[in-house]
Amino acid sequence: MGASTQDNTFAGLSLTLDRMAERRDDAAWVDAQSVAPGTRFLLLDAEGRAFVQADRDALRWLDASERQQLCAEAPAWLLGIADGRPHFLLTLADEARAEALETSLHARRAGLREAGLLLPADEAGLFAYAKGLAHWHRETRYCAHCGAPLAIVSAGHRMHCTNAACGRMHFPRTDAAIIVIVEHDGACLLGRQAGWPAGRYSTLAGFIEPGEALEDAVRREVAEESGVIVGEVDYHSSQPWPMPASLMVGFTAIARDPTIRLRDRELEDARWFTPRQIADGIADGSFLPSTPLSVSYRLLQHWLRERAGMELDTLFAARTEHA
Repeated sequence: MGASTQDNTFAGLSLTLDRMAERRDDAAWVDAQSVAPGTRFLLLDAEGRAFVQADRDALRWLDASERQQLCAEAPAWLLGIADGRPHFLLTLADEARAEALETSLHARRAGLREAGLLLPADEAGLFAYAKGLAHWHRETRYCAHCGAPLAIVSAGHRMHCTNAACGRMHFPRTDAAIIVIVEHDGACLLGRQAGWPAGRYSTLAGFIEPGEALEDAVRREVAEESGVIVGEVDYHSSQPWPMPASLMVGFTAIARDPTIRLRDRELEDARWFTPRQIADGIADGSFLPSTPLSVSYRLLQHWLRERAGMELDTLFAARTEHA
């Protein structure tokens, strides 16, 4: 079962953005882009929230003159070129300053989970990109080898150890994780964690361990969490997930042994669901999948479409109409 990564929230950004990695070390070129006509600045506060227009669901970009007037002291980190215009990231460390800017910019602040499904797809992707980069800047301050302070270089995309005897380079970290919809005999495996909203079930997921292939991680995580033994594993799609710094790699899989044995109680419950059970559960409110923000929703959406000709969005729309 294949799918386009473009269908996933925050994905498909390469279609609209050239990250200009080959020009990041050209300081003169980067500086020129930061003052070029049409340049836009994406502004994040210390918690990684973006400034969104007060009256509609769109980012409140700053232009070069606004940046100079309001945030001249904030370093600008290159995101890339989109639609012929340079795009940069600005971060604010001071909450009082951020509150004042909300008023002067006629904006509100929103986190990525809230804004991800409301913003246009390209803006949601840029927000995710910027949030991940800002998180790395905020959390990576000292050299992991010698402990000396780090200096941000390469237009925000590398850090250089300031200890001349060390000089190590540090790069943004991305923690890879797998997420999988497992199938057996016309049903799919979904689990829930304690504390989730009533009726919520999701595809299983987990982080990659050192020296582990993605497919092996699928088999291990499913076995650890549910006891189900997986055989065939196929790639589906991926999704950047900067909450704070992950990449979700989605798979489909076939169970060899479907017996559920909850072992370490990481999951409160795990069940096999047929398409009919999912449809009926959505209709009566007893079943709730992950939000469309997550690739988990897309995995279930595609499985229902392929196996039963059902559209997950349509099932929810029908429930709303009859509510």
